[in-house]
Amino acid sequence: MEARKESGDDGIAEILAAVGPRLRRMRTARGMTLTAVAGRTGLSVSALSRVETGNRQPTLDILIPLAQVYRVTLDQLVAPPQTGDPRVNLRPRSLAGGGTIVPLTGYPGRVQVFKHVLGPRAPRLVSHPGHAWLHVLAGRLRLLLDDDEHILVPGETAQFDPVTPHWFGPADGGTVEILHLFGPQGERPVDRTLPGSGPSLGP
Repeated sequence: MEARKESGDDGIAEILAAVGPRLRRMRTARGMTLTAVAGRTGLSVSALSRVETGNRQPTLDILIPLAQVYRVTLDQLVAPPQTGDPRVNLRPRSLAGGGTIVPLTGYPGRVQVFKHVLGPRAPRLVSHPGHAWLHVLAGRLRLLLDDDEHILVPGETAQFDPVTPHWFGPADGGTVEILHLFGPQGERPVDRTLPGSGPSLGP
């Protein structure tokens, strides 16, 4: 019995020890400083620093506001990180308006990546918060942004605020294949143009 108890204690200690580095990775991945996180959570910079470095045990009064700021669940803060390919359990699904979507990531509250294969369908403008980024892999894409129409060919990209009424689909009677990155409000892909790479293409 005692051996099992010690084993369980070691497991809990290992999970708690992983929380601090995970919090630091989440913060730096979002480009946030300790001061910025402190301002949004009401926690002190010193408390956040001690948790990240493992000098203070993470408690619910610290983890809950951090989960809200980082837009993740408490399980994602505390549970051991998953191993292996995160795409293994993801499945294609059919779209009501026609076509197929394949989720390529599974990170709630962060930028999501999908592969779309879209067939002919009638335009229907929609509007919602967030940020959208499209990249054409094959075919020709027709993108409607309110009263504006854009045609994109393979290799071209477009970024837009989906609060603007929008729709996208094939530009002709065939199919179009695209990568679609979508982030909640305030989360978007970082567009970093490197020397010699040329300008980004978009609408």
